[in-house]
Amino acid sequence: MDNTTEKKHPVSELMRSTIDKIHELVDTNTIVGQPITTPDGVTLIPVSRVSFGFGSGGGDYGKAMKGENFGGGGGAGVKIDPVAFLMIKDGVTRVLPVAVPPVNTLDRIVEMVPDLMSKAENYLENRKKEKTL
Repeated sequence: MDNTTEKKHPVSELMRSTIDKIHELVDTNTIVGQPITTPDGVTLIPVSRVSFGFGSGGGDYGKAMKGENFGGGGGAGVKIDPVAFLMIKDGVTRVLPVAVPPVNTLDRIVEMVPDLMSKAENYLENRKKEKTL
């Protein structure tokens, strides 16, 4: 369809307007957010899932010429769900998922393993340093 020579149909205009509004709401910064730096030097980058939908419709009514009596509408919805944070500390990047809380004890234990391992490594390194002093 050549938009320069034909008069645009009102439904097309509704759809274009709806899509333009979605573009205003959703951009790449919505999916991968701006970095946040904490006072202790940790950088957090939020990552989100964006879902959206839109619809437009309309029609001519009455006995008037086509396009003179037009009724229509449009709408859109956007849903943003946080998925994870990228945590950067001392040059090491970790993915911290945003998930549903653990349901049972086994889930809690599995979720705690990375933190426990990190604490154990730090403890062993500190013990090693103390022995060498």
